[in-house]
Amino acid sequence: MNTVVLLLTRDLRVHDHPALAASCANAERVVPLFVADPALTVPDNRRRFLLESLQDLRDGLRRRGGDLLVRSGDPVAEAVRTAREVGAEGIALTADVSGYAARRQERLARACARERLALKLFPGVTIVPAGEVTPSTGGDHYKVFTPYWRAWQSRRWRGTVATPRKVHLPDGVTGDDPRTVLGDAKSESPHPMSGGESEALRRVRNWRTKAAAYADRHDDLPGDATSRLSPYLHFGCLSPLALATTDGMPEAYLRQLCWRDFYHQLLAAFPKLGTQAFRPGAQEQWHDDPEALQAWQAGETGVPIVDAGMKQLAAEGWMHNRARLVTASYLTKTLGLDWRDGAAWYNRLLIDADVANNYGNWQWVAGTGTDTKPYRRFSPDRQAERFDPDGEYVRRWTGTGGQPARP
Repeated sequence: MNTVVLLLTRDLRVHDHPALAASCANAERVVPLFVADPALTVPDNRRRFLLESLQDLRDGLRRRGGDLLVRSGDPVAEAVRTAREVGAEGIALTADVSGYAARRQERLARACARERLALKLFPGVTIVPAGEVTPSTGGDHYKVFTPYWRAWQSRRWRGTVATPRKVHLPDGVTGDDPRTVLGDAKSESPHPMSGGESEALRRVRNWRTKAAAYADRHDDLPGDATSRLSPYLHFGCLSPLALATTDGMPEAYLRQLCWRDFYHQLLAAFPKLGTQAFRPGAQEQWHDDPEALQAWQAGETGVPIVDAGMKQLAAEGWMHNRARLVTASYLTKTLGLDWRDGAAWYNRLLIDADVANNYGNWQWVAGTGTDTKPYRRFSPDRQAERFDPDGEYVRRWTGTGGQPARP
């Protein structure tokens, strides 16, 4: 094959990128293309992170002789139009599982068939692709995490692929500054993480020195001992497989990466995860209390550990994993408010919010999802006693002492 268009989505990296590696190995020329769909609303925190990630990806491609084309419009139409312009014989794409992604893949397949273009889908968003681990008792997905975890561990993973040394563009093709095409974006949160593969790899190097203590410290709220890599996994600045196979990665952290795969296979099987209760017969008798919801969003509930978590979210566009459980449980199990309202607020501010993890976790906490104990509650007082016994996390984020921690 002479020329391939590589349609980039949530795979904004050059390392362990199966679609990029295969395109470079099997085609003489590769045209990396990113298309921002105006039909999708991207909140400011994620839009800024996305722009930084695209710029960093462009730099990585240019160091290898390539470049990044950036467009705004319908991804299918733009990919086909670009293929015509450069005389491409095919389009490569990393497969994804959301309803939007599935529709995009279906439309692209039909368009490629009409245009006589080859279409090849590749793995890379998860460690184990959705649908490759299924229950021995039947069905196309696991509904409970623990048996999935056992099956996931025993599954033979694909090998990581080498980063291409060279990316050859067709003659006359030049890339674009993402901000020139898509416009700039100012983060809603004042202290966000920086986007891009380079920053992701730097954080992985730092994380390796702390990973051994993860099992003992990952719930320590003031210790901030989690990896903070979720935004980079969400945008594909970091390969989940490469991270999982990093030397010294503890089992407790692999379990978290498995949760991510678990929710992706759940979303693939149940596309309405963001709008409908997953658990059959789940009780959804939620209160309507706009004032209580607004107080929760602002971190003004009067419950210190809940308010601290919500203020961290507002400040950083990220929240400690333990605080996510506490704040979500308080909204749904204490206030009795709809998990969809909480998930929507997270979706607005979290840099790492995606449909699978955000809504899957919210349903788990709300008792409408995959938790085998759907009436489970997280007592704010008990959680504070266990994971913030000296009140350091609360003081840091509620303004009663200390300064906001920078990522």
